[in-house]
Amino acid sequence: MAIAVVNLGAVGYADAEALQRELVARRRAGEIGDVLLLLEHPPVVTLGRNAKAQHVLASAEELRRQGVELAVCDRGGDVTYHGPGQLVGYPILDLRQLGMGPVAYMRALEEVHIRVAAGFGLEATRQPGMTGVWIAGPPARKLVAMGIHVSRGVTSHGFALNVAPDLGLFTRLIVPCGLAGQGVTSLRQELGRPVEMARVRAAVAWQFGCVLGRATAEVSSLQALRGRQGEPGARGGATAHHDTVA
Repeated sequence: MAIAVVNLGAVGYADAEALQRELVARRRAGEIGDVLLLLEHPPVVTLGRNAKAQHVLASAEELRRQGVELAVCDRGGDVTYHGPGQLVGYPILDLRQLGMGPVAYMRALEEVHIRVAAGFGLEATRQPGMTGVWIAGPPARKLVAMGIHVSRGVTSHGFALNVAPDLGLFTRLIVPCGLAGQGVTSLRQELGRPVEMARVRAAVAWQFGCVLGRATAEVSSLQALRGRQGEPGARGGATAHHDTVA
C-alpha cells in the first residue's frame, strides 16, 4: 500500500498532537496504513523530552506579546521553534514493516531532505554527532530539525524544514535545539529568492517515497484517510518506546 500524504495547511500544535495520537492508535490497530502529514504551525516553541529551561531565551510575557505558544511534547530533543514558512512533517509509520530501527529511520529522514535541497540546487549535509540537515559552513547552518517518538514500532513527530520562516525568531526566542553558536537557515535564505511552499511539499513527498522505497499517494482529506484500509499484519510487536533527539 502507498504511503498516504495529507496536506493539512495551518494546524495548531495541540490539534496536531491529538491527531498524531489518533493516527498512531489506528496504525497500531491496522485500521490505516502508513501516513505522512504535511503542515505548518502557528508560532510555537516546543520543549522535547531533553529540553533545558535556559534554552528558552524569551520570557513567558515576551512569548505572549509576540503571539508565540509554549508547548511541551513527547518527542526526543531539546527546544525548537515552529511557525509560518516552515514545512512540518509528521510521518506515522510502522517501522517493523519497513525493516528499520529508529536510528536508521532518522538517517533516512536526513537523506530525504538532502535530496530535496539538491533538487533546489543546494548542497546539504549531515554534521558528525548531530541530527538534522545542515548547510556546510563555516559556520554550519541548520536547515532541517528532527525529533521523533517511536512506540510499539510506530512513529510520530518528525521533521521541520525551514522554507521561508522568520529566522530572527529562532535566535531571539530560543537556543535552537540547544546548540549554542550554531546558525539556522532556510531555503529562501540560501537561494536568495522566494520558494513556493507547494513545490517544497511535492518534493518532500516524492523523495520521502523514494528513500523509503514506497509509492506515495496524496489523500484529499482526513476523512478520506480514516476510510482507508490498513495494511495486513500491522498488529502486534514489541512495546518499547524510543526517542531520538533533534
